[in-house]
Amino acid sequence: MKLGRIECHVLRYPDPNDLDRPRMTVLVRVETADGVVGWGEGIAMWPEACRATVAVIEDGLAPLLLAQDDLSCETAWKAMREHAWWYGEGGIASFACSAIDMALWDIQGKIENKPLYALFGQMRDALPATASCHVNKQSLSACIDEALGFFANGYRSVKLGLAKKSLSTVGHDPESSIALVAGIRREAGPGVEILVDVGNGHRWDAGTAIDTVRRMAQHDIAWVEEPFYPTHIDDYRQLKAAVRVPIATGEREWTVTGYQRLIETGTVDVLGVDPARAEGVTGFRKIDTLAGQAGLAINAHAWSTAITTAASLHLSLASPNARLFELKPFPVVVQQELARGAIGQQAGTVAATSAPGLGIDVDEDVVRRLRYQG
Repeated sequence: MKLGRIECHVLRYPDPNDLDRPRMTVLVRVETADGVVGWGEGIAMWPEACRATVAVIEDGLAPLLLAQDDLSCETAWKAMREHAWWYGEGGIASFACSAIDMALWDIQGKIENKPLYALFGQMRDALPATASCHVNKQSLSACIDEALGFFANGYRSVKLGLAKKSLSTVGHDPESSIALVAGIRREAGPGVEILVDVGNGHRWDAGTAIDTVRRMAQHDIAWVEEPFYPTHIDDYRQLKAAVRVPIATGEREWTVTGYQRLIETGTVDVLGVDPARAEGVTGFRKIDTLAGQAGLAINAHAWSTAITTAASLHLSLASPNARLFELKPFPVVVQQELARGAIGQQAGTVAATSAPGLGIDVDEDVVRRLRYQG
């Protein structure tokens, strides 16, 4: 493909999962010389990181790619990584690379008139739907009721984000976290999954984590995610040796090589990978290959706009290592309004359409409405 234009859009929007606090992200619109448009996302989150991501794209990666006459997704990905090597492996450079790479794959699918999962080789038609939420209700009973409501609406599992900034103290200490898990299991019964996302909200030491996870395991949790800061490998090793509960981590990795190093620690069972942060669709697929070789599961971290959700779903449906799919279980402007054909769950499962590329139609009026003016 020959590219004609690359545009950046920084979006700011309220997220009901965080009590309508603002979140930010960077969208990239890529158009080929003959008019095929693709969309991608780099989840930079904070204002200064979004500005830096835009600068990397506009001043570095866009001129690099626009100057080339015959690009493929793979050659573009390699060119971007080689260009950015001096100012870092990961972080801002990976957000920028991710957004462009995702948009190029959207274009490639449209050129071939195929959804991405078909380009990659579809492994399954659908995945069980997981309601991914932060624990932020004021009382324990309200937090339990919220999870039960997700199950009543068809979700097969719930992922509980503990110790988030909220009005609630539930999930901010081991005892209330265990009580939450116990209450959900008691009320929901054995037919659903409970995933626990510590998410570095707690500052557990190894002993506290071992005791807490063992007690949670009595109520059949499917995995514990991000129980420690990612560099605390010795704590991960101690927990891995002490419990049978699968350990999920990876949300704070940004590169294929970073995930390779994580795998080599032997401390993880489920790799969390975000294609809007970890070197895009191409990066996700390379990490997925590494996961398969190591016998690990992979889980798409799809917590942002409908663009990343669509890319994550296509990648998950094409992966032999994915076993569920996370969705926001409540309306968010960047999901339901940003794109026509936005993805949701039906009868407890999530499937993609047969529309080409990412399979969604981005509403550019909504992009303009949500653009950050700071």
